[in-house]
Amino acid sequence: QASQEELKAAYRRLCMLYHPDKHRDPELKTQAERLFNLVHQAYEVLSDPQTRAIYDIYGRRGLEMEGWEVVERKRTPAEIREEFERLQREREERRLQQRTNPKGTISVGIDATDLFDRYDEEYEDVPGSGFPQIEINKMHISQSIEAPLTATDTAILSGNLSTQNGNGGGSINLALRRVTSAKGWGELEFGAGDLQGPLFGLKIFRNLTPRCFISTNCALQFSSRGIRPGLTTVLARNLDKNTMGYLQWRWGIQSAMNTSIVRDTKTSHFTVALQLGIPHSFMMVSYQHKFQDEDQTRVKGSVKAGFFGTIVEYGAERKISRHSILGATVSVGVPQGVSLKIKLNRASQTYFFPVHLTDQLLPSAVFYATVGPLVIYFAMHRLIIKPYLRAQKERELEKQRESTASDILQKKQEAEAAVRLMQESVRRIIEAEEARMGLIVVNAWYGKFVNDNSRKNEKVKVIDVTVPLQCLVKDSKLILTEASKAGLPGFYDPCVGEEKSLKVLYQFRGVLHQVMSADNEALRIPKQSHRIDADG
Repeated sequence: QASQEELKAAYRRLCMLYHPDKHRDPELKTQAERLFNLVHQAYEVLSDPQTRAIYDIYGRRGLEMEGWEVVERKRTPAEIREEFERLQREREERRLQQRTNPKGTISVGIDATDLFDRYDEEYEDVPGSGFPQIEINKMHISQSIEAPLTATDTAILSGNLSTQNGNGGGSINLALRRVTSAKGWGELEFGAGDLQGPLFGLKIFRNLTPRCFISTNCALQFSSRGIRPGLTTVLARNLDKNTMGYLQWRWGIQSAMNTSIVRDTKTSHFTVALQLGIPHSFMMVSYQHKFQDEDQTRVKGSVKAGFFGTIVEYGAERKISRHSILGATVSVGVPQGVSLKIKLNRASQTYFFPVHLTDQLLPSAVFYATVGPLVIYFAMHRLIIKPYLRAQKERELEKQRESTASDILQKKQEAEAAVRLMQESVRRIIEAEEARMGLIVVNAWYGKFVNDNSRKNEKVKVIDVTVPLQCLVKDSKLILTEASKAGLPGFYDPCVGEEKSLKVLYQFRGVLHQVMSADNEALRIPKQSHRIDADG
C-alpha cells in the first residue's frame, strides 16, 4: 500500500546507504555495487504501476511470464490478474500434449457376516471351523485417462472390470469432448463390453445464464434383447451464493424424477433430495460438518427412506497426508443390515472397501463398526502415521535446505555485506535517537525460537538483526508490514521451511520494552504494551 512518495523516499535512503562512492574499502565497494543494483532493479519494478501490480499479485514468477510486452498499459489490478491468467492458459495449452488426468477406482466387497450371524452347530465337524469365514464376494476396478488433442478437444479412454460371486465382466469406453464455447461443451461416447453390446452416447452441457445450467445425456445400449434407449436431463440453478438447486429427469430402464437442494459453506455441507421413480422412490437428508483444522476433519450423517426400506449412515473422514484422505462410514438399514464402508482417496485414485457385517440389526455389530475403526485409526495415527509424517517432513526440509543451500548462502553473504555497509548510518541514527530519548534497538533476533519444554531438544536457529532493525528506525518509529521478514535488508532465512519469529528488545524514553512477532505478522513499535515491568 506504499505511495509513490514513500517508495521514492525508501529508494533514496537505500541508495545513500549502498552507494558505492560512499565506501573506500575495495571489498565493501564491490558489495555495495551489488546491493545498489538490486535496489535499483526493485525500484524499477515498483515505480511502474503495471509491473508493480503484477508483482503485488504474483511476485517474481509473474514478472517472468512472457507476453506482458504486448499488454496495454494503465490497467487495473483486476485486469492485470485476468491478463496473467490468460497468458498462463496459453502457456498451459502448449503443454497439453504432455498432460493426462488419470483417475481410478478399486472397490473390494467383503462379506463378514460370519462374525455375527454364525451358526456354530453346523460347523462342529468341519476342520478349521473355529475361525469365522471372511470372504471377498465382489470386486470392481475402473480407470480413465485424458489425452488433450487440441486446446478445445479431449479424448477420454476408460475401462472397468467387475466380478461378483464368481461371475464378472468388463467394458471399455472412448469419449471425445469438445469445448464449443465458454458456455458449454459436447461429448460423444462409444463403448463395448462382454456382458452388454455396443453403446453410443451423447452428452451436452450448457450454461443458460450465469446462475443456471443444463446438461443432457442420451444413450443407446445395444443388446440381445434389442435397443435400450436412455435419456437423463439435469437442470441446476444457483439459489444463493452457497446453495444449488437441481431437477433431474431420467427416462429408460430405471425412470425417475429427482429434485435436490445442496448447500455448501466453509463449515458445512447440507443436502435434501426427493425421488419418485421405478423401481425406487425415496427421500434423503444428509449433513456434513467441516472442522477448520489442518487435517480437514469432517463428520457426516444421513437418513434415507423409501420403498426399499430405511438406511441411516454416519461417519467421518480426515486428511492423513498431503495427498491422502481416509474415511469410514457405518450404514445401518432395514432390511439391509449393518455395513462398514472404508474409503481411501490417494490423489486421483480411490480405494473403497464395503464390509457387510450382518443382515440383521444387531447392537453388537453397530458397536464394533463404530468403535473398531476409531480405535484402529488412533492407534495407527499415533504409532505409524504421525512418525511417518514427521520423518517425511524432516526429509522434505532437508531436501529443501539442500536445494536452496547456494541461494541461502548468497543471501547470507548479501545480508552480512548490508550489515557492514549500515554501520555508519546506524551510528548516526543511534546518536540522533539518544539525543531525543527515542527508539534504540538493544538486541534483536530472527529465526526459530524453542520455548516449549516438549521441544527443548530442538536446536535454536536465530540470527542477530540488531543493526538492520535499527537502520529501519525513522523518527523514533519502526514499522514492518505483513510479509516475511527474511526479505528485509540485512536479513536472511536461517531455517528454511520452519516457523520463524522476530524478538526485539528495545529502549524508548529510557525504558526497556520487549516484543516477539511472527514472521508474517505486521509490527509497529514503540507500544505501551511492550513495556517491561520494572517490578517484575
